[in-house]
Amino acid sequence: MPESGASRAQQERTHIPTAGTGATEPGTTGTPPRAPAAPAVRRTGLLVTLVLGGLTAVPPLSMDMYLPALPAVTESLHTPAATVQLTLTACLTGLALGQVVVGPLSDRWGRRRPLLIGMMIYVVATAMCVFAPTTGLLIGFRLLQGLAGAAGIVIARAVVRDMYDGVEMARFFSTLMLISGVAPIVAPLIGGQVLRFTDWRGIFAVLTVVGLVLTLVVWKWLGETLPPQDRHTGGLGDALRTMRGLLADRVFTGYMIAGSLAFATLFSYVSASPFVVQEIYGASPQTFSLLFGLNSVGMIVVGQINGKVLVGRVSLDKALAFGLCVITLAALALLLMTTGVFGEVGLAPVAAGLFVLMSAMGMAMPNTNAQALMRTKHAAGSASALLGTSSFLIGAIASPLVGIAGEDTAVPMAVVQLVCAVGAMACFLGLCRPWRRTA
Repeated sequence: MPESGASRAQQERTHIPTAGTGATEPGTTGTPPRAPAAPAVRRTGLLVTLVLGGLTAVPPLSMDMYLPALPAVTESLHTPAATVQLTLTACLTGLALGQVVVGPLSDRWGRRRPLLIGMMIYVVATAMCVFAPTTGLLIGFRLLQGLAGAAGIVIARAVVRDMYDGVEMARFFSTLMLISGVAPIVAPLIGGQVLRFTDWRGIFAVLTVVGLVLTLVVWKWLGETLPPQDRHTGGLGDALRTMRGLLADRVFTGYMIAGSLAFATLFSYVSASPFVVQEIYGASPQTFSLLFGLNSVGMIVVGQINGKVLVGRVSLDKALAFGLCVITLAALALLLMTTGVFGEVGLAPVAAGLFVLMSAMGMAMPNTNAQALMRTKHAAGSASALLGTSSFLIGAIASPLVGIAGEDTAVPMAVVQLVCAVGAMACFLGLCRPWRRTA
């Protein structure tokens, strides 16, 4: 029998999965069977999908809008480029450590409360970046910004795991990549345009407004997806035991590390590209923003091919293996170009290599997340925290390495990318051993 308008509206607010004809209401006793994921997500509609996409866009917004301003920050604060790159490292470190805290909290208290607290702190920290007088304070504020912003990405992944399973989860991650992928396209473009009218501090002012709007949207439209009967009741010790159990799963750990090293390959590009494109090849901030956006378009398109065409027809492991192979070959080509094996090359060949590398991320990243989370049922927050923490910590380590030889060579970027890509493939083959499994 069709649902009444009031019933449907209540489900839209709570987003609690339903089983059969009855909803699982908060406060019921016992532990009913986990409801089928796909129907619950269909009830949430496009609006919640957009909200989840916005939450996963918080990290790229926090980093990519700021990228065109990195050379200006070095001049404004009279700081070497390697030191200014630590502002990226600090944000990444905060995103990594914050997920370790927020993920288990969301398993215990539900998704909504930790998310709202984290987003409010993010707004305050971003506003403090506007007034940072020294590089040291800017690094500190960026660390706090990352710690708080971690709530968005870790809880968005956990919400997806609450509502989806199996191949459908991989498809939804690809959909999120379409939405959140707009952020890396728009963010540097906005950053480049903001720099035409104000200095780098204006970028953080824009980010403050974006964070405030997203917080209000979450408060109004994103309901709870983890029913009370499915929450963990233990304290810190229970959370640590849960994480230890996840890490003891060799296959989960393999996907986690492979995805983290692939992310480090991406972030070495994010950290180094402003200097490579603008300082070495002489492009303007606007040209850099356009190239950065084009690379993000490639990642989005390949992500949609992965979710709409490959998933369900090709195993996730085969798609992941192909993506990692392409990333490795692109990184090798970039190393050969930057070391002069092909002679003097201009911006176009290097940009083409970066485009191929970034595009292949659209096949690698959704599938590593889906395969890892598929092995977790009742600890989605903790599993999501481990995935995010590993990715951002390894990315934070890779970030300063790309500038270790100064601002006049792109070789360190290519070396870091190749090492991380080879490492990702090695972890995938050595730990996940996909040929031994049918999944």
